[in-house]
Amino acid sequence: MKLSDHILLWNHAHIKVMDVRFRMMKQGESFGPYRLPTSAFLYTKRGSAQLWMDKNRHMIQPFYVLHAGKGVYIEIEAEKDMEYYMIFYKATLPLPNRQELIALLEHNNPFYYQYAFASAMPLALFDKVEQMQRIWLQSSDKGLKNLHIKSLFYQFVDELLQQMHRQAIQPLKSDLVTEAVRYIEDNGHQPLTLELLAQELACSVGYLSKRFKEKMRTSPMHYWGEVRVNKAAKLLVQTDATLQEIAEHVGYPDGHSLSRSFKRYKGISPAQFRQKQQGKNEELLHWKGRSAILPDKHEWYIDDEIENHYQRKGASEMSKYKNMKIKAMTLFMCLSLLLTACSGATNTNGASQSPTNQVETQANSEQEAKTRMVSTPKGDVEIPAQPQRVAADQYMGQLLKLGIIPVGVREGMLHEAWIEKSGIAKETLAKIENLGNFPMNPEKLTMLEPDLIIGSIEDNIEQYEKIGTTVFIPYWEELSTAGPVEKFKRIAEVFGKEQEAEEWVAEYQQKVEEARKQIEGIIKEGETVSIVQLSPTGLFVLAAEGGNYGSNTIYQMLKLPPTEQALNMKEGFENISLEVLPDYLGDHVFVYVNSPEDAKEILNSPVWQGAPAVKNGNVYMYGEFGDEFVMEDPYSLELQLEKIVHILLEKK
Repeated sequence: MKLSDHILLWNHAHIKVMDVRFRMMKQGESFGPYRLPTSAFLYTKRGSAQLWMDKNRHMIQPFYVLHAGKGVYIEIEAEKDMEYYMIFYKATLPLPNRQELIALLEHNNPFYYQYAFASAMPLALFDKVEQMQRIWLQSSDKGLKNLHIKSLFYQFVDELLQQMHRQAIQPLKSDLVTEAVRYIEDNGHQPLTLELLAQELACSVGYLSKRFKEKMRTSPMHYWGEVRVNKAAKLLVQTDATLQEIAEHVGYPDGHSLSRSFKRYKGISPAQFRQKQQGKNEELLHWKGRSAILPDKHEWYIDDEIENHYQRKGASEMSKYKNMKIKAMTLFMCLSLLLTACSGATNTNGASQSPTNQVETQANSEQEAKTRMVSTPKGDVEIPAQPQRVAADQYMGQLLKLGIIPVGVREGMLHEAWIEKSGIAKETLAKIENLGNFPMNPEKLTMLEPDLIIGSIEDNIEQYEKIGTTVFIPYWEELSTAGPVEKFKRIAEVFGKEQEAEEWVAEYQQKVEEARKQIEGIIKEGETVSIVQLSPTGLFVLAAEGGNYGSNTIYQMLKLPPTEQALNMKEGFENISLEVLPDYLGDHVFVYVNSPEDAKEILNSPVWQGAPAVKNGNVYMYGEFGDEFVMEDPYSLELQLEKIVHILLEKK
């Protein structure tokens, strides 16, 4: 990394000194391995030691400077009495910031670099470190103390960078994937998401996934699953612990969850795996016992159930002879197969392959084709390549538009307003089971034996995962909802139906273009539009982005101009009082009500009646709870577009 880039990032980063420590070690004393909780400098005052930063070994003497990033393991063995300082700090790049700085930090993060060198001008550094440690121990005003330490820390870094430049010190860039693998293996028993892992390694989710897949040929979350299942397999063979005990030890909530994951990775259940491995161990012990002592010549053939059976029944020598003959033939066939396999393995031109290898290759190909990975906000999930039995607590309209008939859905899905106008056959809808409200009924869900469950609320995902493979597609993100078209595409990606989604989107956008031409001129240039929702729980104004109840159709699709307040809302809506309502109203107001009765009080109030939009007759009562504006599936979006255009044309 260029020194200029190094300095650039130090200048723009927000630095917080987390701790300053002074430590003494006796000769022969060891410390670690210790995982750094943040980035850190180590500065030796006196003595000597061997120090490892991960696998990198350093022989350190007085006035040595070392630096490593968060997550690095350090280990010290003192060869002489040793004294050293450790300065722990955290560096973040405040947002918003220039994209080139963000990219530079992600690919060349100086706060995660490793370097170690003997300072050519040690006392200049020592002075800053010693002052930092002394002030850290003071009990004076905390704010002033932190400011003083931070200023000394910057002076320390400034002097350090100058010395590194003069001494031509080249930092070692730590390997992101190696750190990720180590973190997963050390923390596999803890709850883990892709976001958490990326946060621990100070990089973006996308960059981590890309680098990990390039090097490991799998995703981080799939590797996490492998690590946990492999640990479980080891415990199944080496201990008599119950499945529940093993599940809790390797990080699963219960034995059922472990069993599902185990079967996905190993192809068999934990119980079958344990039984199979125990059988192998017994067979190995049996053969070891037989080879230890020469067997009696009259008993060498009594080594299986059939022959023991004949011996117990007093079978004739002829029976023994037949069994010997069968065994000889079996041995001959095994040797033949072995020779054939070896011959196939040495044939490098690919023209010949043994039947055994062909079967294994075909089985591996079929296994790969049966599943694939999808990315979710909770990490990568391995799902069936072609799910046949899908259950969902949301998104029934999206699934049906993609040609997927779910086996069961949340009750509310079966009564949506778009269904009657969709043209979907009643026989098709009759196949879909009612699974109750949020969360879906676990007993009914289990009975359906879904091979894929779609969940839209994070709190319910863990419960669904105990029943079957689950993909989390959030409907709400905080108090906002993602754009309906993007949400539809996201669902299509799960099922590998991107082409079907793009075809519908193209048709829909064509309808939108035609609709814009129809309503052109109704909202005059310079006029603004606001959307108000009236309900028993409050008065809401919908945002220009992230809202629901048709706001996406009005603002994003038809491009009707929002008010400044709607543009600046941080969430998808704001709950306001009646008194401030005029401040939020545009020249044209769309009103969505829970029911006419609930809206009566506000619509008859002096505040409402005095609003300019109301006086000018620019109010559009466009919907009532339970209609096509509640949902955001393709069927609903088409109906919403038709309804809004119709209302505006009536006004025209």
